[in-house]
Amino acid sequence: MDGYSHLSFRRRWEIPAETQYQLGECAALVQAMAHAPMLPQARRELLVLSLVKGAQATTAIEGNTLSQEEVERIYRGQANLPPSRKYLETEVANVLNAFNWLLDEVVIQNRVQAVTPDLIREFHRRIAQDLGECMDAAPGRWREDRRQVGAYLAPEHRHVPELVEQLCRWLQEEFHFHKEQDFRTAVIEAIVAHLYLEWIHPFGDGNGRTGRLLEYYILLRAGLPSIASHVLSNFYNITRSEYYRQIMKALRQNDLTSFIEYAVQGLHDGLADQLSAIKYSQTVTFWRNHLHETFSCSSYSKGERNNRLHKLALAVPLDREVLPEGILAHDDSLKVQYSRLAKSALTRDLKALVGMGLLLKNEDSTYSANSRLLVQFFPAQRS
Repeated sequence: MDGYSHLSFRRRWEIPAETQYQLGECAALVQAMAHAPMLPQARRELLVLSLVKGAQATTAIEGNTLSQEEVERIYRGQANLPPSRKYLETEVANVLNAFNWLLDEVVIQNRVQAVTPDLIREFHRRIAQDLGECMDAAPGRWREDRRQVGAYLAPEHRHVPELVEQLCRWLQEEFHFHKEQDFRTAVIEAIVAHLYLEWIHPFGDGNGRTGRLLEYYILLRAGLPSIASHVLSNFYNITRSEYYRQIMKALRQNDLTSFIEYAVQGLHDGLADQLSAIKYSQTVTFWRNHLHETFSCSSYSKGERNNRLHKLALAVPLDREVLPEGILAHDDSLKVQYSRLAKSALTRDLKALVGMGLLLKNEDSTYSANSRLLVQFFPAQRS
């Protein structure tokens, strides 16, 4: 459309070799996560954490000040915010509900579609509903005036429907959704769609959240694991100033290369972190099974003390060193049990676990789980 050279709907980017490599690694990380077995409870915990982080991040970029802990309480239906902050809760709840809706549509029901103007309006309707005057836009309706964001003057509102229509047609033609689209291609489509929606600025308010929800949808449609739903929004939030700088750089240079490099790096790092979290969860499972087998054998299976030793060994975290009193801090039943014994009982039991090779005592009198024992569960290889 004349006058909007940055909205020419053609390929205006290159994928450097390093970014191509990272895209390949992103696809490999997604496959590794997809085939990593997890206990249902651990998977649920990672999913909740992902949804909470994603909602907190995408709203924080727009100025929402709720903490991750407050967002988690909203997710669990336990929020108790005062009336003056109720709109912040609604903003977050809308995003959480949109995430859950898409998870049900895409992951559970396997209902996917190409990006359409109606779908984009539905995304906006969901994130903008029930916000009243706190949302300077009618939910799900194109804007009806000219908007300026900082130094950027958005296209005239009369051009918005046509520009969105062109965007949706171009995404289908350029990225071949109806054919065999691999994850790497979908990543580029998601990033490009997000950026173009920001530039078209089709709504009076809520364009950032809508654009990031669109980006999330395209990645979810391509196979992004549900427990990694927060990755890009979280990255944009923790690098917020760079996020805005990269958007404006792409606009000034009429070239999306730098923004794609920036976003792919963030996606890669976030997926790697998420895979590490999954591996840690698996390690905890292996460790708990090892303790169960150890204390189930004939040498340790009898007596109240050995049951207590088993519980004590389970209470020692795998990922850090901890003082004796710290071991009991997060296990009330164990704390009560030791309160009924002599003060020396905890020291004696810890010494016994060290003697069994299950714990390590460090020079600073802290204790740690002897996770080196888990090497026996891994395939043998040259050191």
